[in-house]
Amino acid sequence: MGGFLGLLLGIGLLLVHRARTTPPRSRRNDEGWQARTREMLVQAGIEGVSPSQLLSASIALAVVTFVLVVGTSRVLVIGVAFGGFAALLPLTLVRRRRAQRAVELREVWPEAVDNLASGVRAGLSLPEALTQLGIRGPEQLRSPFRRFGEDYRATGRFAESLDRLKANLADPVGDRVVEALRMAREVGGTDLGRLLRTLSAFLREDARTRAELETRQGWTVNAARLALAAPWALLLLLSTQPSAVAAYNTAAGFLVLVAGGGVSFVAYRVMIRIAKLPMERRVLR
Repeated sequence: MGGFLGLLLGIGLLLVHRARTTPPRSRRNDEGWQARTREMLVQAGIEGVSPSQLLSASIALAVVTFVLVVGTSRVLVIGVAFGGFAALLPLTLVRRRRAQRAVELREVWPEAVDNLASGVRAGLSLPEALTQLGIRGPEQLRSPFRRFGEDYRATGRFAESLDRLKANLADPVGDRVVEALRMAREVGGTDLGRLLRTLSAFLREDARTRAELETRQGWTVNAARLALAAPWALLLLLSTQPSAVAAYNTAAGFLVLVAGGGVSFVAYRVMIRIAKLPMERRVLR
């Protein structure tokens, strides 16, 4: 009996230790590939493209590139290598567009919050002030707020319209703004103007700090990417000369390309990890 109680005590202590030391699973990790890709497309501002269409485009581009490179070089392994690079191109472009749009939104959010504060100070209700952003707000944010106005006029439900606005924005700053407005709507009071002015000042300071960091590291990251792409660009040029790529049509050439591809992949991931700035997460979904 004493041994059994000791076993239960040990299991209990182990569970408590694991609960305190194991980080909680984020909601993002619980989502499927399609949900994450759909959100990425929304954050990139790409409408009308589904995750399955993005995957189909990657496969089609990989097949076309493989056929063209193999038809030119007559070396199967070179075609496989560049086909793999081509398959990653659509996803890379979407991620690049998402990063660019995040920078654009970070720069225009203070202006949008200022417009919202001006509307509230002028006597507009909160839904009316939000709807006006779809007309007079920054160009990058007009579409989501225009849809908010249409949705609110159709349903009259402010909370549900805010939820759909958050989904359309898919932006961490937008999540904070929406939740601040929701709280102000539910709690009431006269501090909404002060809250919006404080939020605008904070967003401007954050945008200025991140812009300085990105400017300082931009040339280093671009130089590293150029150094990584140079050997493969040279290989692509050499693939037009059958005599130059004949060495790769052997077992030793195959091993060289595989090793080079592995080293390039590891080097790229390490470079991205070192140079990556911490991105805001959508913790207020």
